[in-house]
Amino acid sequence: MKVGYARTSTFDQIAGLEAQITLLSAVNCERLFTEQVSSVGEREQFQIALDFVRDGDALVVTRLDRLARSTSDLLGILDRLEAKGVALRILDFGGTEMDTKSPTGKLMLTMFGALAQFERELMLVRQREGIERAKREGKYKGRAPTARRRLPEMRLLSEEGLTPPEIANRLNCSRASVYRLLKEDAS
Repeated sequence: MKVGYARTSTFDQIAGLEAQITLLSAVNCERLFTEQVSSVGEREQFQIALDFVRDGDALVVTRLDRLARSTSDLLGILDRLEAKGVALRILDFGGTEMDTKSPTGKLMLTMFGALAQFERELMLVRQREGIERAKREGKYKGRAPTARRRLPEMRLLSEEGLTPPEIANRLNCSRASVYRLLKEDAS
């Protein structure tokens, strides 16, 4: 059985999620697990998908970045899938498809995972250097606070009876921000 997993980081990325679902459906995934949560957050549907797959199944994702946060995370996922006899298929792997059933596929996936993590870390270093340069030049203003802009949505959801943790999950912001802003708003 082919089991698909699709994920976007925020609720604003509806088109990206729909595109992943379309691709997974096109390769005949019989079961789809989808969620809109940051890869660093709790990925409940991903855990359910990992529990669901059985020996002989294939877990299918559209791209590597939809699956793992780091090389160690990727290797842990691969170990878990391999222990269950489950293959991993990545539909868009640099213009080709990747399947971990072969030793070559596993090797390539591990190498690309390490390269992707290395590239991400380099990008973060360059970003920090750019921010420091902009601060020295007086051009850096920092990012606009995002949670405060969502206060009207928080009010509505609170009035509908949602708890602050549910609101935080729905709006993809921290619980602390929701508690703080709703408390400030009430006074």
